[in-house]
Amino acid sequence: MRVIPVLLITLLAAGNGVRAADDYIQSIEQWRANRIESLRKPDGWFSYAGSGIVNPGTSTLGSASGNTIVLPGGPAKLGTLDLDQTGAVTFHPAAGSDARIAGKPVEAKVTLHDNADGATPTRLDIDRYWFYVVRMGDVVGWRFRDPDSAARKAFSGIDTFAIDPSWRIEADWQAYDPAHEIELLTIINTLEKAAVPGKAVFERDGARYELQPVLEDDGRLFFIFTDRTSGKETYPAARFLYADAAKDGKVVLDFNKAFNPPCSLSPHVVCPTAPPENRLRLRVTAGEKIYRGVAH
Repeated sequence: MRVIPVLLITLLAAGNGVRAADDYIQSIEQWRANRIESLRKPDGWFSYAGSGIVNPGTSTLGSASGNTIVLPGGPAKLGTLDLDQTGAVTFHPAAGSDARIAGKPVEAKVTLHDNADGATPTRLDIDRYWFYVVRMGDVVGWRFRDPDSAARKAFSGIDTFAIDPSWRIEADWQAYDPAHEIELLTIINTLEKAAVPGKAVFERDGARYELQPVLEDDGRLFFIFTDRTSGKETYPAARFLYADAAKDGKVVLDFNKAFNPPCSLSPHVVCPTAPPENRLRLRVTAGEKIYRGVAH
């Protein structure tokens, strides 16, 4: 008579396994829905409408074709930018430009702060648009954003691989003491320094693989990787993946949450490429596929 209780236990275990798999699939579907919703926001990656380099010296700024920096919107003459030998950028508004910072009109020359050392760049608002400067290694660039951009209006989603629970991998974590410092090469061939706190080691189909993350300010691990789908089914420069900090010598790599970098969605964004250590010799058939809505 022991057969019946054993059978019941087996059936219950199988049922729990099915529910767990269903719950996992639903969690990934929700994660993907949240991702798409975020990309559709007026201040998402698709709001980028213009970009370029700020050259040393004085540059005129505006939508008229005769300006040094031609913007895709706003007044014909917005003002001038001055980039000095120290790397400081100042803005002098043109008469009637109605440029604003934090809601207040800009009436005299002001310094525009960039994103160096994790700072928030000064946002210069012009009508519905906004403009700011960024630093990429030794290069100073500019960005122009439009919440009603054509790219945002045209966005209809991103193709993905089918959700596969086997791509949620519990990897061994090997910490570095002290953390290693590496230089990440961007898609415009500038270099960005980053701290690598250790490496995640895992097996797939009987082979051993390693990935090294960048340590984020909030403690999360940020993986920049390529694999044998890159350049074919997925974006060639890299895909991104976040993971929580290691716990008890383990780190969870959920490749179903691997996503496209912003530079794959907009030509006006600069991203790091995968370091040599993170170029996996296997096909990661999970996560987002290449976005076909933007020509690069």
